[in-house]
Amino acid sequence: MNLRKKIILTTIVLGASFLTNEAKAQVAIGKSDVANSSVLLDFGTDAKGIILPSVDAAPGAVGGTFIFDTTDDSVKVLEEKNGGANDNWTNLTENDEPGVAHSFINTGSDVGEGVIIGADTTTKPGVLVLESTTKALVLPQVENPHLTMPGVIAGTMVYDTASDMLAVFDGNNWSYWK
Repeated sequence: MNLRKKIILTTIVLGASFLTNEAKAQVAIGKSDVANSSVLLDFGTDAKGIILPSVDAAPGAVGGTFIFDTTDDSVKVLEEKNGGANDNWTNLTENDEPGVAHSFINTGSDVGEGVIIGADTTTKPGVLVLESTTKALVLPQVENPHLTMPGVIAGTMVYDTASDMLAVFDGNNWSYWK
């Protein structure tokens, strides 16, 4: 299946999930319902992760934005805690070996405004924006992703249940954050 078809299929699945869950403003992907009432977006138990957008810049990004930065092949999160260092981007994949970009790099302009879950509108930029003051994102939970996720690509993010840590992949290395 080519990348365009995958993007269209993913959009349809996310749209269908959103429409069927709009009344309770919660979305489950790969399972029939969310874990509890404080969860906004929840994933099934398959060994699959979230793949972050591959970009060389993220103008207008706000705190909590995650990207795969193609300028240095690393996974980053925008945080305000580091006093403006690196434009407030924190590198989550600082390894001895550099990351490796995948072949699915964005080549065109974004289509549409993205998907908003939890609200009707948002002022935040993003392809997927979760808007809630009372609900959270639960990352896909994968035991030992470095062993159980063959063919994983740069920008993949999961929660490793074996180590109880955030795990991000830069195309070459898994990095773990507690």
